[in-house]
Amino acid sequence: MYEECKARIKNDLEAILSKNRYTHVLGVATAARELAERYDSDPDKAELAGLLHDSAKELKLSEMQQLAEKSFGNQLPPEITAIGSLLHGYAAVTIAKEKYDVHDADILAAIAHHTTGALYMSTLEKIVFLADYIEESRDFNGVQHLREMAAKNLDQAVLCGFDSTISHLLEQGKQIFVGTVRFRNSHIEYMKKCNRERR
Repeated sequence: MYEECKARIKNDLEAILSKNRYTHVLGVATAARELAERYDSDPDKAELAGLLHDSAKELKLSEMQQLAEKSFGNQLPPEITAIGSLLHGYAAVTIAKEKYDVHDADILAAIAHHTTGALYMSTLEKIVFLADYIEESRDFNGVQHLREMAAKNLDQAVLCGFDSTISHLLEQGKQIFVGTVRFRNSHIEYMKKCNRERR
């Protein structure tokens, strides 16, 4: 089932996405699969979420808003619905459901939250979130450190991903989605709890 769906998605996306975006999508799918194998998650689900994560990225904002509303109604904060770079994952959920009949809740959550993160993230959500940073075509200051961290500790690498986003936005003088800070803090609390439970 997954193989046929993945092949169809690849064909569709190659036709509608820019060359660089399509290369990125394939890279995220590959990185997500590798991380899933390393961290005992489902590789097929990870690869599928990676393929679909940016399926709405190059749509107009109004189109993203319409798609996202189908799946989330008015639940999304205006800070997300007003900015395509934050909204596209939520819009892609509707594409996954309506065009490719993907209804697995974990896959859909991973697609939705691959940019913003979430208050409580599953392993698959963390994997796709991180794969978006470290796929092989990415080239930014600190990406190699992030790749090395991803190979050692998933949760620590996710924290580094949050930090990288916040640092980049600060350097660019751009607004920071308040949810990013909340989700980062929640992730730190989760890591502290895990450390306490190991003692």
